[in-house]
Amino acid sequence: MIVPLRAASTPSCGSKAGALGALLRAGLPVPDGPAVPLDVYTSAVRGLHPGTLARREGPAAARAAILGRPVPAGLREALAAALEALGGGPVAVRSSASDEDARDGAAAGQYTSVLAVHGVDEVVEAVRTCWASLYADTAAAYRRDRGRDAHPAMGVVVQRHLDAEVSGVMFTPAAPDAPTLVEASWGLGPSVVEGTVNPDAYTVGADGSVVTVVADKRTRLDRRGARLVTRDVRAPDRDRRVIDDADARRLAELGQRVAAALDGPQDVEWAIADGRTWILQARPITAALPHRTAPSPTPAPAPAPGATVLTGAPGSRGTATGLARVVRGPADFGRVEPGDILVCPWTDPGWTPLLRIAGGVVTEVGGVLSHAAIVARERGIPAVLGVPDATLLLADATPVTVDGTAGVVTTTVD
Repeated sequence: MIVPLRAASTPSCGSKAGALGALLRAGLPVPDGPAVPLDVYTSAVRGLHPGTLARREGPAAARAAILGRPVPAGLREALAAALEALGGGPVAVRSSASDEDARDGAAAGQYTSVLAVHGVDEVVEAVRTCWASLYADTAAAYRRDRGRDAHPAMGVVVQRHLDAEVSGVMFTPAAPDAPTLVEASWGLGPSVVEGTVNPDAYTVGADGSVVTVVADKRTRLDRRGARLVTRDVRAPDRDRRVIDDADARRLAELGQRVAAALDGPQDVEWAIADGRTWILQARPITAALPHRTAPSPTPAPAPAPGATVLTGAPGSRGTATGLARVVRGPADFGRVEPGDILVCPWTDPGWTPLLRIAGGVVTEVGGVLSHAAIVARERGIPAVLGVPDATLLLADATPVTVDGTAGVVTTTVD
């Protein structure tokens, strides 16, 4: 009914569980726990045909049908025994879909994970929530756009919840002489992966050198009892680096071990809790990061008179020109036309459908390793991230040019 995460494989439990199982077997620090195999989901939806239901009545109907199904007999008891073996305390319940974390598309952030889950009844409901997220509107659109399997299955990973002091994302090198890229911020990882904070950026060279860009980190996510709470970062910590050079080097070394165990460059989510570094997830890197262009021997041309030039982090390479469309939330989604430049405070996985039609993306906060930036790179959409006050400085419907390779946004103001 369930298997130890250490024994999980991709064919039986989905890509996320398979990768974490391989890392545990390789001796890497991964929070342990059980995995719910794909065939348990298949048994739960037998006769329901959620893929067909989603096509006929829409993804919401498929989600409701899955959530309304009882879990297979014996699953609750098996999970209760596994939770007791973990010693009690909160757990993280994470999706592990059959089409997730693949080399030809990460589905980054498209499926649901639930943190700070207490007790077997809440775990069972979180498992059902992960199953239903197979038919989240954004996930269904992502599969359709990429020609993916319309009938995927969902495994689930249940792990001890870590109350991280620091967390982030790391991209391991694509070549022996390439650097490791690390983004980090205070608190739990969703702040970084969902792009709701400007993280510190660390570039760790193959020679062990570390280049650091410290960000203004305004908020953090933490567990308080059974809830996740977003709170302000204390003023002295906002512009204080969250890891030192030695930590950055240790992360890079850990990333090399992850890449070796999984046979290729990896996008790694990590956390530091109680002084120990943990690996929470690893997936293949699906699209190359942009690199800042080398300085030209001749000065770059000055902007045209009246032009406004804003700079940020280069998140997805390429250049696009279109009308700025300021979007502050889902209520504004209907205003975005094909080719518009999406200008927003940040993007999260729920905004993925906009990336199907937008010509480019500009955000006020968020790192280049966040889920939205990954999807932008997969779609080949230029993106510039972390541009302060972009939604105020770029007027709606103003022509804008986005250079996602250089991290520059240019607009002409009348």
